[in-house]
Amino acid sequence: MNPPQNIPGKGFYYHYKHDPNGPINAYAYQVLGVGHHTEEDLFFVVYRPIYEAYVYKLGKMFDIRPLDTFMEQVEKDGYKIARFERVTDPLVLLKLIEIRDSMYPEDLPLEPGSCFPV
Repeated sequence: MNPPQNIPGKGFYYHYKHDPNGPINAYAYQVLGVGHHTEEDLFFVVYRPIYEAYVYKLGKMFDIRPLDTFMEQVEKDGYKIARFERVTDPLVLLKLIEIRDSMYPEDLPLEPGSCFPV
């Protein structure tokens, strides 16, 4: 078995439904990694919402989506665009990190000077 070629990096992404004029965290997600189904040759992206989505309200659960679906292009307003687009703006990233830390405080480092990946 060969690993997939198109793996999203860990970090923050906007779903194509994100409205740049709306809340900064609407349809914002943190990709935590890619997992492999142990019984079938399927790969999934593991991610969590940075807004109070259904899985968050169920107990801060994770979303999973087939890798191919996560990476695919969708049609919006007659154009093909990425289903998920990586957030690269440093100011937006700082705000999303702040929101993430308030939503998932159990992930914060317990010791001064320790580091936790974005």
